[in-house]
Amino acid sequence: MPNTKSAERRMRGSARKEQHNRSIKSNLRRVEKNFRTLVAAGKKDEAAKLLPSVHSTLDKAVKSGVVPRPTVNRKKSRLAASLN
Repeated sequence: MPNTKSAERRMRGSARKEQHNRSIKSNLRRVEKNFRTLVAAGKKDEAAKLLPSVHSTLDKAVKSGVVPRPTVNRKKSRLAASLN
C-alpha cells in the first residue's frame, strides 16, 4: 500500500498504463499469431496482404512506447523472411 498521496496517484497512473500496455501487447501477439498461422498453412497470398497491417501495428506499439524499436525491427524482419 502507498504511504503518501503522491504514491497513491502514481499507483493509479501505473495501473492505467499497465492496462493500456497489456492491451497493446495482447493485440500484437494476436496479429502476429494470425500471420504465422497463414504462413504455416501455406496461404502466402493472404499473408502477404496481412503483412502491412502487421507492420503498422508493430510501429504503433513503438510509437506509444510499449515495445522498443530494435525489437520491432527484428520482428518485422523475421516475419517478412518467414513469408519469403
